[in-house]
Amino acid sequence: MFEKLKEVEARYEEINESLMDPYIVNDTEKYKKIMKEHKNLTPVVEKFREYTKAKKSVDEAREMLDEGGLEKDFKEMVEMDYKENQEIMEKCAEELKILLLPKDENDDKSVIIEIRGGAGGDEAALFANSLYRMYTMYAESMGWKSEVLSANPTELGGFKEISFSLDGDGVYSKLKFESGVHRVQRVPETETQGRIHTSTVTVAVLPEAEEVEVQIDPGDLQIDVYRASGAGGQHVNKTESAVRITHIPTGTIVECQDERSQYKNKDKAMKILRSRIYDRMMSEQNEKIASQRKLQVGTGDRSERIRTYNYPQGRVTDHRIGLTLYKLEQVMNGSLDELIDALITFDQAEKLKGNEEE
Repeated sequence: MFEKLKEVEARYEEINESLMDPYIVNDTEKYKKIMKEHKNLTPVVEKFREYTKAKKSVDEAREMLDEGGLEKDFKEMVEMDYKENQEIMEKCAEELKILLLPKDENDDKSVIIEIRGGAGGDEAALFANSLYRMYTMYAESMGWKSEVLSANPTELGGFKEISFSLDGDGVYSKLKFESGVHRVQRVPETETQGRIHTSTVTVAVLPEAEEVEVQIDPGDLQIDVYRASGAGGQHVNKTESAVRITHIPTGTIVECQDERSQYKNKDKAMKILRSRIYDRMMSEQNEKIASQRKLQVGTGDRSERIRTYNYPQGRVTDHRIGLTLYKLEQVMNGSLDELIDALITFDQAEKLKGNEEE
């Protein structure tokens, strides 16, 4: 590991020098690429330097103690210094193992989240709206920007489905484990007997794909335009501004009618389509990897039940890691850090275990 870290530090210094080269600074693409690498290497190099500094102090203290002849008070101080720096070394070594784990290439990306009501009719649609609110409140606390791309609202204030983007630094790294079936247990407002109903909502988190990553042949697209309609079927405008795009080779269909402009709806629909096709490509790659080694947190399968939100008991349970929190209200108000951090920690632990077994 430490030989690899020396190579990483050498590469980091090389990048620092190249960032002073006017030729690279003036080449936008090259500069962007190098800055991304610099950003990824910085935490590793800083942690390695912290480890190296502590190791030097440990070696010096060990040498002094081995030589002997130290006064009692000074010896105690050296021993304390030795112990403190040894603890720092051990802590840094563990953190470096995690920093050196293979990075998910999509971690830095923004995302498109698609939420769909499943079993439970109107109650599922209302919970889809609750999840949309939860994710956008979390995004706001993180300083991310959210934008609705496509929505199919219901008359009761829910969503049959809603797609929205979250733009910011490292959004995918935080939300990639949210894909799957979210189950809610609560008494619906329409329930007169006070019985608890169970409904489900599916969430898909797609890394946002750039045009360069997914080349779509315009000849593979069927584009239909139609009049947009609102909840309950009433027309919301009289022009054909709604857009339906079908990607013929994969059968992927995206509809968008939120904007009054046909051009804007087409642009949003293409954004969703690119991300869905990219996600499909990534899933195929992951399936190949998964056949050689089990996936870390859940299967990433859209049909896998990942979490239950129980309103009568005020609890949230993540079934993949066996975590239960009695903080339902805070979670639904966007306080997701505890859940997300636990999932990331579990995933890192599984990867470390996998590395040791290999």
